[in-house]
Amino acid sequence: MKLAGQTALVTGAGRGIGKGCALELARAGADIVLNDRPDSPDADRAAEEIRALGRTCHVVTADVFSRSGCEQLVKTALQLATKIDILISNPAFSRRGAFLDYSPELFENTIRGTLISGFHLSQLVARHMVERKAGGKIVFISSVQAEMPMAFCAPYGAAKAGLNHMTQTIAVELADHRINVNSIEPGWIDTPGEHVTFSAETLAQEAQNLPWQRLGQPEDIGRAAVFLASSDADYITGVVLPVDGLFRFKHCIAAKAPKLKDAD
Repeated sequence: MKLAGQTALVTGAGRGIGKGCALELARAGADIVLNDRPDSPDADRAAEEIRALGRTCHVVTADVFSRSGCEQLVKTALQLATKIDILISNPAFSRRGAFLDYSPELFENTIRGTLISGFHLSQLVARHMVERKAGGKIVFISSVQAEMPMAFCAPYGAAKAGLNHMTQTIAVELADHRINVNSIEPGWIDTPGEHVTFSAETLAQEAQNLPWQRLGQPEDIGRAAVFLASSDADYITGVVLPVDGLFRFKHCIAAKAPKLKDAD
């Protein structure tokens, strides 16, 4: 129970990576403020799973793609839970498309939903943490696409790269307040969204092509979030942590060692 007595605000926590983070934080002892979009069909079910672990869970639906939505979320979270010790900032918006044909409006929506929303959330929560003078933990959910130039993902990769840089800048500025700021880069994670894009057969086949021979699971990201949110990571800040089963380096692994030329 590394996080006993702590309260975590987790956004986008109705399903997928956000839910995986919320569940693992709850298993580690944290009470949860669970956020999802206003029309979410998943938030209440996720909250029940958290409560079944013996933790308190408040559901706050809000649109975190806007400043006003983030303000509403943080204000309501503090009214319900009185404090926020941990923020898992997990908003994202992504639509694949060719660069030459990509809609400018869709590009701006991706930056707004993936990068700018992270700024709004972290700034509002950090102000609360500074006012409390009790430190805190901020964890952004980034992506390996911040480092990998994936075709048809230009806006999403750009947004996540910006998020990584913002992570480190915020960490520098908040060090005096003992607020740890880090990011997690998930690789290919088995989430409901992936099943919308790919067939089950394609996902199973691609999983076998990964070095770990499986897709990541939301709980893999959740366990990393627990570590970064705990006192075990007290001396870790400004770090971007890949949790990807070597997805970034899958093409670097040889099937067998090459035969070397004998030395003269």
